[in-house]
Amino acid sequence: MKLFSYIFVTILWFGFSVKAQNSIEFVVLPDTQTYVEEFPEVFLKQMQWISEHSERFSFVLHEGDITQNNSEKEWQIAKNGFKLLEGKIPYSLALGNHDMGSAPGKFADTRNTYWANHFFPYMDYASQSNAIATFPEETIDNTCSEFDINGQKWLVFSLEFGPRNKTVAWANDIIMKHQSHKIIINTHAYLFHDNTLLDGNDWALPQNYGVGKLTGDDRVNDGAGLWESLVKKHKNIIMVFTGHITGSGVGQLINKGDHGNLVYQMLANYQKQIKGVEKGDSGYLRIIKVDTKNKSISVKTYSPWLDRFRTEPSHQFEFKDVEF
Repeated sequence: MKLFSYIFVTILWFGFSVKAQNSIEFVVLPDTQTYVEEFPEVFLKQMQWISEHSERFSFVLHEGDITQNNSEKEWQIAKNGFKLLEGKIPYSLALGNHDMGSAPGKFADTRNTYWANHFFPYMDYASQSNAIATFPEETIDNTCSEFDINGQKWLVFSLEFGPRNKTVAWANDIIMKHQSHKIIINTHAYLFHDNTLLDGNDWALPQNYGVGKLTGDDRVNDGAGLWESLVKKHKNIIMVFTGHITGSGVGQLINKGDHGNLVYQMLANYQKQIKGVEKGDSGYLRIIKVDTKNKSISVKTYSPWLDRFRTEPSHQFEFKDVEF
């Protein structure tokens, strides 16, 4: 494992006094695959809006399936979008099943992530994401970023589609060395839209792709496996974000970890074939507000493209009495 020099970030909250800085906000980008493939103007509008409001947000997380076909053309569009954030706001990318494979359109038949690493070179990405560690070394396949925000230390892990046993071991080791940090896990395939952990025989399981046939250290973990081997084991893991699943494209689950701590797990996916956004040109993203003073995590769903919030309970909600 290679550790970078720690990079600490001071986030300036314009218009607020230091005493009022009890909350943070960040953006979660659900699967952008449809936008990058068919509606690049929607994707670029998302990124432009984030850039224009960068002083408001501490960081940006992408849940994976950045592209649809893992092609050079689509990765160039993705890079053009994220360039709008560079030097303004850190971002962290989870690679989905559509972001890896032996050739365009070959979804996760192998863990070939050439194009992701070509357009987001390891050293450039490390500085843009506040990464203190990546796995495998000198790739962006799995990253751990550190933030010091309002005097609170956070670690954000963005983990590959179907995290391998050796990836989970890497994450466990880092978390054990950062017991006082608050932890966010960001990964592509973890939660169903019926608010249950991803397991069983569903088509969406990592085990049903080429990468899912490997064994030993390379064996994949679905949502239930990741909960058992990583998430529930640590008292300081607070949130999990994920995409991938269609249907309603949304879900939420609160589970109690081994130390009695509650973990707040959220699914969001607004691309093609999702109920309510069938065409796939909606451009919805998630705005997460963490308020440690009032012990709450609030979620809003907004489309910069449509300039519209979704206010139904499954898209706008709040967790209360959160123990930070």
